[in-house]
Amino acid sequence: MNKLDTNYKNTWCPFCGNFGILAAFKRAIENEDLNKIAITSGIGCHAKIVDYINVNSFYSLHGRSIPAAEGIKLANPELKVIAFTGDGDSLNEGISHLIHAAKRNTDITVILHNNRLFALTTGQFTAASEDGFKGRSTPMGAPESPINPLELMLASNATFISRSYSGNIKHLEETMKKALAHKGFSIIEVIEPCVSFYNTSDLYNKNTYVLEDSDLDSKEKALEKIREWNYEGEGKIPLGVFYKVDKKPYFERVLTAKKEETVEQILEELI
Repeated sequence: MNKLDTNYKNTWCPFCGNFGILAAFKRAIENEDLNKIAITSGIGCHAKIVDYINVNSFYSLHGRSIPAAEGIKLANPELKVIAFTGDGDSLNEGISHLIHAAKRNTDITVILHNNRLFALTTGQFTAASEDGFKGRSTPMGAPESPINPLELMLASNATFISRSYSGNIKHLEETMKKALAHKGFSIIEVIEPCVSFYNTSDLYNKNTYVLEDSDLDSKEKALEKIREWNYEGEGKIPLGVFYKVDKKPYFERVLTAKKEETVEQILEELI
């Protein structure tokens, strides 16, 4: 058995996109010091991933994966902390946490499982569902247009913004390694099919393509590429890193502002 495997029975639907995310993440961290990895999740199909990876983990409330990750990072800055979350989790229930974690440049990695619906509760629409999406809660079609989460992250001053696809495990693995190496807030939107309630496999297999890493510090060029796909219809879907800049992470800024105090004193004040 692989050192990252657990004995929990996997209960995802056969061919679920989460299997690709799980495989890519295990590959991305296999050479890391696993004692210095911590992961969190929210509520939803994505959240089961913490049961299937043998590292320190925290199963949080709906929409609260990110603040849990921020708390862990504040308590132990030596850890690499990864927040797994779904589109319903962080674009509906927990959207304010996502925005402010990006804004303050907390040194965590967010992996957003985006199947564009609430899958665990059998197919209700989320903020990422296409206009007119017909699901359990909107049989006549959702009367809303979707959020572009990466455009939201760019506006929130995230310092590392990327997208990958659960069906392209090699690209996803490499994107995860880049995000984990980034000092500051990093997000990977992982588009994935829900084979049971919204099977987008053909759409993504046909239309995704990989970007070249260039001009990553240009917000204008990042926005142009991010807007290339509007989460509606067909259209080409770029994968890769859209934006990357170096900026001192939140915790280091706190330390700089209070450099005369010890880390223990600062943590006591924050808690």
